[in-house]
Amino acid sequence: MSFPLSSSALASLPSPIGWFGSDNQSGAHPAALAAVVDANEGSAVAYGADPWTARAVSAFRDLMGGETTVLFSWNGTGANVAALATLLPRWGGVLCARGAHIDVDEGGGPEAFLGAKLIAAVSEDAKLRPDQIDAAMEGAYDPHHVWPQVVSITQSTELGTLYSVDEVAAICDTAHRHGLFVHMDGARIANATAALGVSVRAHTFDLGVDALSFGGTKNGMLYGEAILLRNPQHARSGEMIRKQSTQLASKMRFISAQFIAILECDRWIEAARHANAMAARLDAAVRSIPGVFLDRETVVNSLFPHLPHDAIAPLQQWCPHYTWNAATDQVRWVTSFNTTTEDVDRFAAGVAALCQP
Repeated sequence: MSFPLSSSALASLPSPIGWFGSDNQSGAHPAALAAVVDANEGSAVAYGADPWTARAVSAFRDLMGGETTVLFSWNGTGANVAALATLLPRWGGVLCARGAHIDVDEGGGPEAFLGAKLIAAVSEDAKLRPDQIDAAMEGAYDPHHVWPQVVSITQSTELGTLYSVDEVAAICDTAHRHGLFVHMDGARIANATAALGVSVRAHTFDLGVDALSFGGTKNGMLYGEAILLRNPQHARSGEMIRKQSTQLASKMRFISAQFIAILECDRWIEAARHANAMAARLDAAVRSIPGVFLDRETVVNSLFPHLPHDAIAPLQQWCPHYTWNAATDQVRWVTSFNTTTEDVDRFAAGVAALCQP
């Protein structure tokens, strides 16, 4: 796919093969593709009663604990909605950071399906704080107000920031003290785990996270996510809600086979480490270019630089990526499991060609 160039500064430069718009734009990991082809041989019982799903559930329980409920779903919005519905009473609200994916990027799906209010707390770094939970619970049991019943956090966040282990623990402790459940949107949980350098269980279930939307699509799968529930008491309701929310796949073996391929050989964490490393390489390459400003450290696989206004459109035409905040000339660049060093170096050269005086 080609785009017309609007800047002579880029005309002589080779564009990257891989784009920097989103890890959703990347292809699938060869192991995931091969797993789907292998699972396509012959017939299998539908709706998850197949050997691939049993094996994938076992792999997740090895990661998260033997009583973990594992419910595969089609996509991230569906995983978040079904996980929240499992934890949320009909009259409850969901406390999240303003700008969270469930707040601004899921088309109102959580509120439409849950029939519940999202209570979005202001956060400059997309991270919720314990004192915001305390504040939200003041007067919460007045019947005229929405009562928060679930806290939802994103790891890593929509701004590429990261909750530390201690920060997740504090969120969980505060939420549970108020009788609230904790949901984690882990669309990029692999990138967060790689950056933290601990096991995925150590920064989720071991700290008290009650439900985790474990991302696969952004980390090399064709499609598919997993809803992980810590407490067995939620297992039956989670299964029913997954069906009601249209997330029960009939040919589930094709989702399960991909999770086997990425989990059993640690490809999921290797892929995330690579994506994070490519983002760090891009950060190092552009941070000193005049006109480029990064207002925070790059810790996972996304960067949010501010660029000269006139550079944004031609750079996007040359190598597609998204404008994040048009008012401040901020864009988002995302690396993936298949981003190459050549992609990074070519892109950085394009940025330099446009931004340097």
